[in-house]
Amino acid sequence: MKIVMFTDAYWPRVNGVTVSVDSFSHALVRAGHQVLIVCSSYPETSDTEYISGTGERENSGNGEPAVIRVPSMPSPVTREDRLALAHKWVWVSKQLEVFDPDILHVNTEFVIAEFGFQYARLHYLPVIYTFHTMWEDYIRNYIPLLPDFFLRFIARQVLKNIMRRANRIIVPSSQTMKVLKEYKVRKETYLLPTGVDPVLFQHEKTEVEEFRRRMEEKYPVLRGKRILLFAGRIGKEKNIGFLLEILPAIIKKHPDILLLIAGNGPDFYDLKKESEKLEIADFCLFTGYLARRDLALAYAMSDIFVFPSLTETQGMVTIEAMLSGIPVVAIGEKGTLEVMGGDNGGFMVKNDRGEFIARVCDLLEDEALYGRKVEEARVHAQGWTIDTMAKELEKIYRSSLDTWPGKRAG
Repeated sequence: MKIVMFTDAYWPRVNGVTVSVDSFSHALVRAGHQVLIVCSSYPETSDTEYISGTGERENSGNGEPAVIRVPSMPSPVTREDRLALAHKWVWVSKQLEVFDPDILHVNTEFVIAEFGFQYARLHYLPVIYTFHTMWEDYIRNYIPLLPDFFLRFIARQVLKNIMRRANRIIVPSSQTMKVLKEYKVRKETYLLPTGVDPVLFQHEKTEVEEFRRRMEEKYPVLRGKRILLFAGRIGKEKNIGFLLEILPAIIKKHPDILLLIAGNGPDFYDLKKESEKLEIADFCLFTGYLARRDLALAYAMSDIFVFPSLTETQGMVTIEAMLSGIPVVAIGEKGTLEVMGGDNGGFMVKNDRGEFIARVCDLLEDEALYGRKVEEARVHAQGWTIDTMAKELEKIYRSSLDTWPGKRAG
């Protein structure tokens, strides 16, 4: 089967959509399919990773999907995002014709997504759309000056328009499914979380020790500290301020603690200033983006993963932490609620500072409890591996092709 995945966000941009597209595309290639990713370029990347006309990289043969990087410009609302140049449509279309896809999979809602829908209309192909992002919850963080009710209305209309043009829809959690029902979109819909590649989170002890040594050389504040790790986008929707607010109470009991915040985003510098204001800057480390492999090692060298997000559609970072062998304390909302399903591999708590602090301290103080939660985490995470989820995605693709008139199945 020849599959094209369209996404406005991809590496080096780190977010849930990027991880989903990357994980599924690699799993599909391992399963014997040809996968092409159409995404925006970034200053760190080439605009021509896939060469039109040769067909040489339709499947690289080394487990990597092919990539079209579309020239782009900075997003007007966020520094880290890019918008593909709309006039590059013809250039993209010609390369897609060389690839000759069977099915298209749209993962975002902007220019690249429009390329996918346009190609589907012109070439009469089925389109799968994954509803990754709860824009009604997020959009106020990007455009804060407009009234909330108006922003929600706009976000809902954009999403409804996308969904009407898709042939089938994938949602990553039951919480997202509920929102879809509220939108009253009458399309066949599938519940399919992303899943995580366990291989990325399997490390030899010596590899983790060497990584920690290198990190301590770069950040001496890490020496002798037990690490509470947060990984993700540094934005208001992740509720990271909650962690800064509870940290003094944890430090009071456990002065050997350090909060490591791995990621970047619009609130990066504001949160650093907030840590100084709260007089906990010496107990916080903001690393910025870490390469995917380094992030996996950061999980492995940490003691507890702390995740306070209230808007997560999937919460797969909690599974990444569990695969790395560290327990999780997370607020049980939306995607996190779905993935953890209770106190599996850690503690799922209410949006309550006292409860969050208590569960973190329980893990820091009780070695037997900590050991049980580590083992529990590894077992629970195995049910969320990417190859398991990719098999379900294949079924969705094949079902779509089987009921689609006039197009071969690959």
